[in-house]
Amino acid sequence: MGRARKLLRSKALRLLAVLVVIVYLMNTSLLAPKPDGPPQLLAHRGLAQTFPMEGIGNDTCTAERIYPPEHPYLENTLASMEAAFEAGAGMVEFDVHWTKDDQFAVFHDWTLDCRTDLKGVTRDYTMAELKKADIGYGYTADEGRTYPFRGKGIGLMPTLTEVLDRFPDRYLLLHIKSNDPREGERLASILAELPAGRREKLTVYGGDQPVAELKKKLPSLRVMSKETLKGCLLSYLAVGWTGYMPEACRHTQLQLPEKLAPLLWGWPYQFLNRMERADTRVIVVGGDGSEFSSGFDTPEDLKRLPDGFTGWIWTNRIDRVAKAVLPDTP
Repeated sequence: MGRARKLLRSKALRLLAVLVVIVYLMNTSLLAPKPDGPPQLLAHRGLAQTFPMEGIGNDTCTAERIYPPEHPYLENTLASMEAAFEAGAGMVEFDVHWTKDDQFAVFHDWTLDCRTDLKGVTRDYTMAELKKADIGYGYTADEGRTYPFRGKGIGLMPTLTEVLDRFPDRYLLLHIKSNDPREGERLASILAELPAGRREKLTVYGGDQPVAELKKKLPSLRVMSKETLKGCLLSYLAVGWTGYMPEACRHTQLQLPEKLAPLLWGWPYQFLNRMERADTRVIVVGGDGSEFSSGFDTPEDLKRLPDGFTGWIWTNRIDRVAKAVLPDTP
């Protein structure tokens, strides 16, 4: 009986060893083809003023703590997006908020108080009223002694339609800041008027409810929310080691914190190849997911990426990073 148990245990160990080898070979990036070329760059908010990240929370007025300005652009404006694309961005991210007259204003904060000379939220105003706001009013780099953009931001808050019209062939990432399903429904009605080929270059992320409503109205649109991200990653962790791609991971977008990405089967190249075959875009963001809008903002930051990485990376300083990774950038 003891000999039989030893034999069974030996066979079980051999089978386990074989399984480990199979899992390793299926998921090692050593055997995966590495795509050529530089990383692809996503410019967060366009070319924007940046600020120290320490102590940032959802309610922090970041306009009151910017670094001394190195360029004249304000986030989420047509000019800042144009500058980002000219600097080398392959995609620009921007934020949308509903207005009193049922339009979408392009603006970052939940309230207008921090950056502008208005109070309240965009839903309190018509788009015509928001066009009169000075969106550079609240920016200061010296604790309020000077306001370098005050008076220079009047009329610069764009509508979603203006952005779509200005950049008809560009990749854009739209961020719904609320969790109101009506915003998803309204956004779907706007995007449904675009040609299908144009919608292919758009991705929408944000609250679970508006994103779910948007996906219901426009099933072919690429979207992401906490719910869709969780559904994909949990499914992939369960079965991804086999090479099978769960349905939740198909034709979507994953914004992966750099510190969590190595936990995924096949990271980086097997994973990226699988997601590409599934028509899913992977964007690597900085940190572990708990930091506020963390990205790869300096040439030194880029050293944290896997060698030869050519996927999408999130940056708050497209002007700096593009020069480090794109050979033809002036």
